[in-house]
Amino acid sequence: MLGFKDRHQPELFVTGSLRQLLPDDHVLVRVDRVLDLSWLREEVADLYCLDNGRPGIDPEVAIRLMLAGLLLGIVHDRRLMREAQVNLAIRWFVGYGLHEALPDHSSLTRVRQRWGAERFKALLLRTVQACVAAKIATGEVVHLDATLIRADVSWEAVVDAHTDAVMAETGSTQASEPPIEAAPAPAEKARRVCRTDPDASLGKGGRTSRIEPAYKQHTAVDARRGVVLDVEVTTGGIHDSNAMTGLDAVPRATGRPIMTVTLDAGYAIARVFADLEARGIEAVVPTRSEQSPRGGVIPIRRFKLTPCTIGYAAREGATSCQIAGRMLKASSSTARASVTAVLAHCALPASARRPSAERCC
Repeated sequence: MLGFKDRHQPELFVTGSLRQLLPDDHVLVRVDRVLDLSWLREEVADLYCLDNGRPGIDPEVAIRLMLAGLLLGIVHDRRLMREAQVNLAIRWFVGYGLHEALPDHSSLTRVRQRWGAERFKALLLRTVQACVAAKIATGEVVHLDATLIRADVSWEAVVDAHTDAVMAETGSTQASEPPIEAAPAPAEKARRVCRTDPDASLGKGGRTSRIEPAYKQHTAVDARRGVVLDVEVTTGGIHDSNAMTGLDAVPRATGRPIMTVTLDAGYAIARVFADLEARGIEAVVPTRSEQSPRGGVIPIRRFKLTPCTIGYAAREGATSCQIAGRMLKASSSTARASVTAVLAHCALPASARRPSAERCC
């Protein structure tokens, strides 16, 4: 028989809970089973007045809304609240019934401004400690990486900022002072800034084909279950190797030292290797691809540093120390170690030198 449903007959009563309408494997249902935010009100109570003013949005509701947007892939607050109007799972997850009016999207913005970055950092720290206590994260093997986030600004807001313009805006030059006669300085390279969002600077990542106004998120993730251990957001122009605060923040959060860290090729520079070696951290880093040498230039990897090669260069008019000094400035860490070993061998008495290198030293 052909079925028929009268869609124009409104429901007068809704019995039961919204939870009965949601499947057990829904992501918000699975998260709600283990989510405990009973401590949140006490954590942010000092930011609110207890006996004056209009009641604000419940802190737990704000966190649950942000968490629902993250889990469902909804980035913008406006879109999140429009989705919450018709999404039964979001309404149940934040504790709102069908007849209740949801908070305005601007409430989430005000919550972020009131709490500030340091308070959210404290909330993340407490979450990490709970994951460590539940033995789903250890912090011993950590992945570090940075991701560019395109800023929501137009290209018309990106302008050139010169030194003289910055000084005029800050008032560093007094109008009463006479101008100082000086030789004309060479034209300085313009710096691109964003007028509407100064925190967004021009940056380029491996997945983008052009430079764009963006932020950069530096994240430290535990290797066991992918738990985020530390997050830092900078402007898009900050290099990945200049924002490695996770090396200090992760041990403070987990109470355990980092044993191994994995990095991409963007971190493969001598300064990063020296820092990791000083901390006693084993690094897993891919080597950078070698750039094609210019015409007529032989790459340094084609040369093998031995006592004989230094001795030959010395006979051509330069001393071994001069040759070694030049290579120490321009060579890789492996080559520098080889140079140091060669000089140490040359400093030995003749009776202690290897026969193959005696003539050269």
